[in-house]
Amino acid sequence: MITLRRGAPQYPASLEELHHPPDPIYALGDVALLDRSPERLVAIVGTRDASPYGQRVAAELARAFALAGVGVVSGMARGIDAVAHRAALEAGGATIAVLGTGADVPYPAGNRALHEAIAAGGLVVSEFEPGTRAGPGCFPRRNRIIAALATATIVVEAPFKSGAVNTASQALELGRTVAAVPGPIDIPRSAGCNLLLRDGAQFIASVDDALALFGELSPPVAAGPRLGYHEGRVWDALEDGESSPEGLAYRLGLSVRQAMEIVGRLELLGLVYGTDAGMIAKRQLSTARLTVSSRGESR
Repeated sequence: MITLRRGAPQYPASLEELHHPPDPIYALGDVALLDRSPERLVAIVGTRDASPYGQRVAAELARAFALAGVGVVSGMARGIDAVAHRAALEAGGATIAVLGTGADVPYPAGNRALHEAIAAGGLVVSEFEPGTRAGPGCFPRRNRIIAALATATIVVEAPFKSGAVNTASQALELGRTVAAVPGPIDIPRSAGCNLLLRDGAQFIASVDDALALFGELSPPVAAGPRLGYHEGRVWDALEDGESSPEGLAYRLGLSVRQAMEIVGRLELLGLVYGTDAGMIAKRQLSTARLTVSSRGESR
């Protein structure tokens, strides 16, 4: 456990902008990540009750920021927060979890493995003493630190009364950029995002919109996964849009079982996903280049 007091070289200057800066802050992991604050850090926050759409968008945003060299800050809660942390780590990027408990106390307990992964490959911080459990008022205090560390806060999915909207409000008070992903007007988990947009938040309609908050026109091209012959055929078959498993099997002359096995491999690579309607669709891949073998093997 590392303790950073105000005035210490690695204490983030951005936290000094708060009315009551935390002193000290406790950290597990790579405290050098705090040197990015706030110029190269983005907060991605949202509801614990995330939809598959919200989880997909959070992962794509976090992955793109990681590849662009922008660290992802969030609160390690279930749902959007956890998805954003995991996607940043999986892309080899930086992520910072700000806790409303002691930095050594995973919260929720079900995110213990994620807590360990962030401490090992990123940074966990808290203003609460080690061993502190969650209590009244701890999460709004956590939220102000998330807002202060980052240049911009992006809300992916959030009800009107939520910690994510609270984080966005605190970011606005600090003069930070606030952005939101739109959602259906009749779904409560999107109400907070839609109201933020109504009141002037930046509109996030694509990954490029999010990256533009940092002056990035598009994510850098990274060497993507190399696809074998059969995976490449399924990938090409989805070029014109989503398809049912049965439709894929028919078009490619495969059994449904064979088609789903190939789809499963593509899902593990993060290249396709299943929709709520049971269809198979491509993920947006502005961040990767695919190599497809013309023979029955990868190259």
